[in-house]
Amino acid sequence: MTINRRHFLNATASLTAAATVGVHTSSAAESKSTVNFALVGLGSLSTKQIAPALQKTQHAKLAGIVTGTPSKEKTWAEKYGIPQHNIYNYDTFDKLSENEEIDVVYIVLPNGMHHEFTIRGAKAGKHVLCEKPMANSAQECREMIAACDENNRKLAIGYRCQFEPHHQYCIETARNETFGRLKGIEAGFGFKIGNPDQWRLDGKLAGGGALMDVGVYALQACRYLTGEEPVVISAQETKTDPKKFAEVDETIAWTMKMPGGVTCSCITTYAFNGINRFKAFGEKGWFGLEPAYSYRGIKGATSKGPIDRENIDQFAAEMDAFAKCILEDRDSTVPGEEGLRDLICVEAIYESIRTGRHVELPHG
Repeated sequence: MTINRRHFLNATASLTAAATVGVHTSSAAESKSTVNFALVGLGSLSTKQIAPALQKTQHAKLAGIVTGTPSKEKTWAEKYGIPQHNIYNYDTFDKLSENEEIDVVYIVLPNGMHHEFTIRGAKAGKHVLCEKPMANSAQECREMIAACDENNRKLAIGYRCQFEPHHQYCIETARNETFGRLKGIEAGFGFKIGNPDQWRLDGKLAGGGALMDVGVYALQACRYLTGEEPVVISAQETKTDPKKFAEVDETIAWTMKMPGGVTCSCITTYAFNGINRFKAFGEKGWFGLEPAYSYRGIKGATSKGPIDRENIDQFAAEMDAFAKCILEDRDSTVPGEEGLRDLICVEAIYESIRTGRHVELPHG
């Protein structure tokens, strides 16, 4: 997928046009046990993870694509048997409203495009699964939620880890207080980023740097382990390469105080490899995962021994779960509101860095 600044800045014109398109709500999912997905954006994640995962799902099927790169159309059509009438580009995207064969659009675009294409997807009568982070701002998240509500479409955010057995074990362990009440959590995720020309270093397309890209995994872990929202956040940023990271953050360390008394210490970075973990400390022991957020190979341990759980295709589990929500007409466990809560915290982290002060949050 080729994304550039020009397309991003011009794309909003299509959003206005979308409002005038007649919505033909898909009924395909109502008459069968499989929900048809169209992938919006055919970059590395769609190519290497999501499309292969859709070959393993029970209730979700790859039925369409939306791409800004014409050369990918034939390749994908031949590989996955996608008919020409289910192939769209960013300009023809709104014509999905006329296609009953597509039930869901899975938004796999740069962060700065999530807002536009989620709203356009909802107005086209499609349910939306949107990659994390949900959007560039909390306000954009609210507008995405509103658009899906207004068009009676379901919205879910791509928090694949919440469907992964090791993470689910840790959530259950925390809720059951297996090691007593939680007292503290350490969490971090980062890597050394390469190509300086990629969209992840573009402020408008990425919305932020390491925090938006991978730091949200550590943030999420703290939130779903405690089941609480932070009441106080304090953060600091370190930038060793001001030129490369002129528009986005490089390394951020932050702390969060939860209303139940748990203190969370987190870090994210684009400067070095080796951080991919969380560890939760209770009154009677500890548990954690390392690596914690990878697509595969998750490993865990507790103060009593290893965590023995199956490694699965997290994307397949995530998409099957959303497909079942549609088939059974119920809300996702990772709805738009979950993405909004993350962005509220992200904005508080950036505010703390900007002001040099801790930030108190009203939604703890």
